[in-house]
Parts: sequence; structure tokens; C-alpha cells
Amino acid sequence: MAVAVMKLKALKFSQFWIVVVIFILMFLTFSVLLPGFLTELNLIALLQNVSILGILGLSMAIIVIGRGIDLSTVSMLAVPPGLVLQMVQDGHSVPMAFLAALGLVILFSLIVGWFVAYAEVPSLYTTLGAGIFLAGLGQSAFFTLDVVQWSPELDVIAWVGRGDLLGVPKPVFMFALAVIAIAIFLKKTKVGNFIYAIGDNPHAARTAGIPTRPTIVFQYVLAGLIAAFAGIVMAASISSMPTRIYNSTLIYDVILVVVLGGIGLSGGRGGVPNVILGTVFIGTLINGMTILNISYSAQNIIKGIVLLIALLVDTKINPRNEETAQQGDV
Repeated sequence: MAVAVMKLKALKFSQFWIVVVIFILMFLTFSVLLPGFLTELNLIALLQNVSILGILGLSMAIIVIGRGIDLSTVSMLAVPPGLVLQMVQDGHSVPMAFLAALGLVILFSLIVGWFVAYAEVPSLYTTLGAGIFLAGLGQSAFFTLDVVQWSPELDVIAWVGRGDLLGVPKPVFMFALAVIAIAIFLKKTKVGNFIYAIGDNPHAARTAGIPTRPTIVFQYVLAGLIAAFAGIVMAASISSMPTRIYNSTLIYDVILVVVLGGIGLSGGRGGVPNVILGTVFIGTLINGMTILNISYSAQNIIKGIVLLIALLVDTKINPRNEETAQQGDV
């Protein structure tokens, strides 16, 4: 009996299950009141539209679980994939373009990780400055136009984001593959367990012999590779890369996916199911607002309110204390 009561209390105060209930109510309301919402065509479009957001959410989740934040995610989405498109457009081979982009991702992520792990600059400031730098580097050194077009030579990899399989768009499958890979990484590998331990209490993790600094650097490299992968999928699906996407509100949507899904900013909590929940919640909300013909500005206001509420709930459910509120906090 006592165990049952404890489970009920845990269920009551779990942000994940609170959001699940709200999502179900929202989905049912939209299904009943919005014409065209509960159709196969609309639901498939909904999933396709949020697939990139979901992959970026996985990238951000790895950092947040380790008690950091990455505001350079959208720049990483745009610049390395944009570099691939630009180099191929300029006559370079596809393998050379990918090697250059991969080198950029790894070098950039290593520098960011070093600043956070070894120089102990808070991740909020490090990734904010690094994201601005990377975006500026792309505009000044790499790209000739704000929108880089897809070249026919790249069609050999177009399958990652173009077309469908069994009626489901390819970006949805790419999101699903990323979900499986990151779930296995976080739950079944030693490094994944290290990330949770560091997020829960970095000093205790260091005392236990966990290589905290190298693990933090690895977090940023992995997150950068995932974000760049999202950019390739996006570029393939729309046959271009709008390089100024870093000026959009996409980064706030990514943070909203993670926080709303229930990955606590205090670190050490949450996982892939939280990202999936946050992604489908935001996707459904945006889809419903679009059907209602709510303006883009008004949608941002609503999403901003939702984010503030999610942050408030997060501070109540996952409070920080003197023991765990240490360097690396957002």
C-alpha cells in the first residue's frame, strides 16, 4: 500500500506526466474543434515539420542532462551543412565538402567544450558567443548568398530528407533513427551514464573518478554532430540551406522542447522520451495555431508564455541546492 501511494505521488509531481495529460487534452480539443486537424495528411505534415526540431532537441538534451546549455545549436545546424552545399556548388567534390564540414564541426565543438570544461566559462556565455562567431564566419567567409542551393551532385545523399517510406516522410525516419541511437547511448553506454552523473553532481562525479572534463568536451562534440546532421536532413528536404536561420526563434523552440518535455535544467534528469513528448507537444501546438490562422508574432507570444510556465514548473519540480548548484550551470 505504501509503495502504491509513493508511486501515485511520483506520478502527481512528475512534469512528464503533467505534460502528457495536457497534450492529450489539447490533441482531443483540436481534433474536435479544428476542421482538417485529425486527417492523415495533416498529421503526417505535422510530424515532418517537427522532425528537424526533434533532432535538435536530442542535441540540446545531451547538453542539458549534463547541466549545460547550447545556444550555438542553430548556427551548427546552418553553417556546416551550408558549407557542404556551397563547396559543391563551387566545384569541389562531395567527399571533400563533407570532410571540410566535419572538420569544422569537430574543431568548433572541441573549442566550445574546452572553454566550458577546462576554462570553466559558463556554457550559457560560451555557446552564445560561439554561436554568434560561427554564424558570422559563415556569412563573411563561406557563403555568397543567404540561401545556398542544393546541387545535383548532392542527390546521392538526398534520400536522408527527400521522399517517403511507406507513406511516411524521410525526415520522420531520420528523427526516429536519431531517437534510437541517442536512447542507446544515454542508457546503455558508460559515457552516457557519466553524463547523467556529471549533471546530477559534477563534484561527486569527479570524486568518484569520472573523467568529467573530457566527458563534457565529448558532450559538445556529439551535440554538434547531431545538430549538423539535422541541418543535412533539412537541406535535403527543402533543397537549400537558409543560412540566416540562426536569426529565427528556432533556438527558443529547441529549449522549449527540452524543458517542456521534462528534462530539468538542474541536470542529471530526463532522456529521449522527454524530447519526443516536447517535440510532439510543440508540433501539435504550432499546427493548431496555424490552422486557426494565428499570426507568427502571436504564435511567438504564446510559445513564450508556455516556455516561461515550463521554466517555472521546472524550478519547482527540479530545484537546485547549495550542493549541486556549481560551475557549468545555465
